[in-house]
Amino acid sequence: MQRDYPLERVRNFGIIAHIDAGKTTVSERILYYTGSQHKIGEVHEGETTTDWMEQERERGITITAAAVTCFWAPTYLTNAEKESPPTGGKYRLNIIDTPGHIDFTVEVKRSMRVLDGAVCVFDGVAGVEPQSETNWRYAEEAAVPRLCFINKLDRTGASFEKSFQSILDRLSKKAVRLQIPIGEEDKHQGQIDLLRMKAYKFEGQLGSDVIEIDIPEELKADAEKYRGELIERIVENDEEMMNKYLEAEEIPIEDLIKVLRQLVIKNEIFPVFCGSALKNKGVQLVLDAVVDFLPSPLDMPAIKGIDPKTGEEIERHPKDDEPFSALAFKLQVDPFVGQLTFFRVYSGSIESGSYIYNSSTGEKERLGRIVRLQADQREEVKKVFAGEIVAAVGLKNAKTSHTFCDENNPIILEEIVFPEPVISLKIEPKTKADQEKMGMALKRLSDEDPTFRIKADNETGETVISGMGELHLDIIVDRMKREFNVEANVGAPQVSYKETITGTAEAETKYIKQTGGRGQYGHVKLNIKPLEPEVENKKKQKNIHRSEGFEFINSIKGGIIPAEFIPAVEKGVKEAMGRGIVAGYKMTDVSCELTFGSYHDVDSSEIAYKIAASQAFQEAAKKAKPVILEPIMKLEVVVPEKFMGDITGHLSSKRGLVEGIDDRVGLKVIRAKAPLSELFGYVTTLRSMTEGRGNANIEFDHYAIVPQNITDSIIVSRS
Repeated sequence: MQRDYPLERVRNFGIIAHIDAGKTTVSERILYYTGSQHKIGEVHEGETTTDWMEQERERGITITAAAVTCFWAPTYLTNAEKESPPTGGKYRLNIIDTPGHIDFTVEVKRSMRVLDGAVCVFDGVAGVEPQSETNWRYAEEAAVPRLCFINKLDRTGASFEKSFQSILDRLSKKAVRLQIPIGEEDKHQGQIDLLRMKAYKFEGQLGSDVIEIDIPEELKADAEKYRGELIERIVENDEEMMNKYLEAEEIPIEDLIKVLRQLVIKNEIFPVFCGSALKNKGVQLVLDAVVDFLPSPLDMPAIKGIDPKTGEEIERHPKDDEPFSALAFKLQVDPFVGQLTFFRVYSGSIESGSYIYNSSTGEKERLGRIVRLQADQREEVKKVFAGEIVAAVGLKNAKTSHTFCDENNPIILEEIVFPEPVISLKIEPKTKADQEKMGMALKRLSDEDPTFRIKADNETGETVISGMGELHLDIIVDRMKREFNVEANVGAPQVSYKETITGTAEAETKYIKQTGGRGQYGHVKLNIKPLEPEVENKKKQKNIHRSEGFEFINSIKGGIIPAEFIPAVEKGVKEAMGRGIVAGYKMTDVSCELTFGSYHDVDSSEIAYKIAASQAFQEAAKKAKPVILEPIMKLEVVVPEKFMGDITGHLSSKRGLVEGIDDRVGLKVIRAKAPLSELFGYVTTLRSMTEGRGNANIEFDHYAIVPQNITDSIIVSRS
């Protein structure tokens, strides 16, 4: 069986944005114009395709990333080109519509790992907003090429130039206009393509007919000026083109597109487009740009991984004849077919019915069915090839970040790193019948979402769930009720505090226990200090183990502690860190060095070294100036001007620090930072203080040391 679309005609991209910038509306228009659906669903009517969960439709927000496959022939193709074999001029688009709310940021982060490009959507009134910055940062970390689409230019107060300037100021100086709008607010009619110097308006049913028109006389000067800027940005990267440009020669559009495409793929330029998805203006031209400028899998560098047998770095290229390799990036429980495991194929191919080797666990599972998704609709496929994004039905042991590969050519791809939860609450089943169901439901939901954690409080026997925010946990509890029929009582939200050390200390412990027979003997000396930033050459030293917030250095020489007992020492330290020192919270950002010890030929054991290490660590940590850390949140509060004084004063009373105030048509935007512990229910309070007109975006920023008076009250509450 051969692939139906050549790899150069495949585009894997995501749609990312701040909440309410119009991502899902853009996705719905894409599905309509590509012929994937015959009716446009609207967010405000609760009928969208990509927002298919009940909670998404009720709340009008995206919660889970939805994968959609559709096909597009660029608008500029001739009729003959649209009928040419093998694909009729069409490209396969694998699109992921991601959430904008900060509580579901994990969906954006994991999607970035498997996408080749992204379309960043911005509100034409608000410009760059906090979650736009976070998403942009995730894309930067993953080196994902981006296009920008300034949406909602039909709204009162919309300004393409202000929004474009906010991209330059807050995201990247590499942004460049490829379009300018024809009119704004209620006069918005269409766009001018600066590369081709053509103007377009959109007519017919739901704007499906793209009509070329003359550039309005009053915009010709602006169009010439901005086209000059665009051409200069392109030709400065190509010597031959630069010479032609300086000699005032006309450069063919095809050559400009070719060079611009390479610049976009290298993240040297971020093209900016504009329109109004709700009013059906501009989305088709963004699809043309996806085809023209975003990379195919062939344009991306080979994926790197580790050979599990040798530990050496190896590569896989996006070719069908290379050994199979894929990364699982998302699990989703489906009420009809069970668990779906979404994966991106990086190399090779695999057929349904064959066995899949999970190199992360060393296990094999039968790959029963493979489906290509159109949101919640499924198309079964027999075989998938390099560059495709699909889902497997019924894999039992696969988790997010697991690598699937050819058993004879194993590789482990780099795992996706997820942020730690910042908020917790206690949960208990309402009835005995709910108890067993609750455990199963929570496990399923935590498998789906790596930022959702469950733990049992050993002292009270209660179950504690943790997540990224109040809305995140609210949705989890709601899903338990709807999808698993579990009724639960929920406690008040609690902050996920952490502990760390601010000084250096050492401690030595001998654990000796003599009973009738064989005794126990473990002797260790530990040196602990605050964890320093990771250094590249340090990572490569074999005696250093580094994980999130912890570093273990083995400095034992001459075998004074046998090598087989060293892992037990590290395990003992980690267990002690989990119990905390000040108030029983998990410790982080600690470097622990094992410097000395001894052993007994007969009595030494793993358990003895584990206990000795745990005791030594606790003794050292008490001397190393331990402190409690609390999550500090970044806020962007949008309020009418007359309420600004009240709101800034209220923020100060919540240990908040105002960092800046910006203007937005008739509104003030207050940028601040404040501890999470002070912000429970803040949005409700804000609305009551502003006659329902204020709004806030709250996002985790960093951990900071808790002031002493607050530390004292935390210790009292925990005792």
